[in-house]
Amino acid sequence: MRVLLLGADGFIGRRVTDRLLMDQELQVTVLGRRDSADIRFDLTTGSPGALARFLDAVAPQVVINCAGATYGSSRTLIRSNTLAVATVCEAIRRSREPARLVHVGSAAEYGPVPGGVPVSEQAEPRPVGPYGVSKLAGTELVLASGLDAAVLRVFDVVGPGAPTASLFGRLAEGLRRALERDENQVRMPDLSGYRDFVDVRDVARAIQAAAVSAATGVINVGSGHAVRARDAAQLLVRASGFEGAIVEENRQVLLPTQVGGQGGDHLAGHGHQSGQYLPGHRPEERRPEGRPAPGEPVPWRQADVRTARDRLGWRTQVPLEESLGDVWLETACRV
Repeated sequence: MRVLLLGADGFIGRRVTDRLLMDQELQVTVLGRRDSADIRFDLTTGSPGALARFLDAVAPQVVINCAGATYGSSRTLIRSNTLAVATVCEAIRRSREPARLVHVGSAAEYGPVPGGVPVSEQAEPRPVGPYGVSKLAGTELVLASGLDAAVLRVFDVVGPGAPTASLFGRLAEGLRRALERDENQVRMPDLSGYRDFVDVRDVARAIQAAAVSAATGVINVGSGHAVRARDAAQLLVRASGFEGAIVEENRQVLLPTQVGGQGGDHLAGHGHQSGQYLPGHRPEERRPEGRPAPGEPVPWRQADVRTARDRLGWRTQVPLEESLGDVWLETACRV
């Protein structure tokens, strides 16, 4: 099977590339803006006609779109998460043999949901920020394209390779710095909200499964469990061996022996593809779609993953503790 991969340099895209290249039944071509791509093309400025000519040359049976912007101005988000998707859909329609499309969407498209309840694909999307709006617009374009297409709404991605601007990327770097400098505290944002954390390697498996399946429509990709961000952070703290305090900005001091309380506090930020992105940080804008802009008021997020299990035969394999342990291992070994 010939596969054309878009967004191979992002957090999720790199893991998808690894999975696809290990499958001897797949012939993978990478299209992107960087010199490392097999085909140089910018989805935000290139025309559908030009992209269609590349599609005719490669003749992929499946196009996987992991490209998109995760941070930036509203204009940047719209160009990268909506206009670029329109270009991809129109190019596939114009090509001689239209390929199947697997598009990576975001749980940010749902917006706020009732606490304590898993959100299903039938929930009415109500995004609350430019990122979620731009991602939802891209999803709607895919669903209305008439193509053989599936949209994977990916929840809060963690694991090795998490950018330093993400919640756990920042925490890992903070822990490393504190240990190197013999400091006794690390400052973090409010960690009281609940998220559905899923390992990036499991997400890559879901994307591969969707590529070779006949499933269409929206499919949630998450662990199916909501975990308090504070409790997840403690798993990373324990992996590091740090014995100081985690100071949550504007909230409280969290000691290593405290594994979160029983209250119903809310996370002030958001979370998605590589965790939660933080104010003042600008990760590479061509990362996979799936991380809302900072400050979106979404205190609870948990995926209903029955569709992924039934239609893709997919289940998570990497426990959160292992995923965060690998985040720390990579950070600690970084030169």
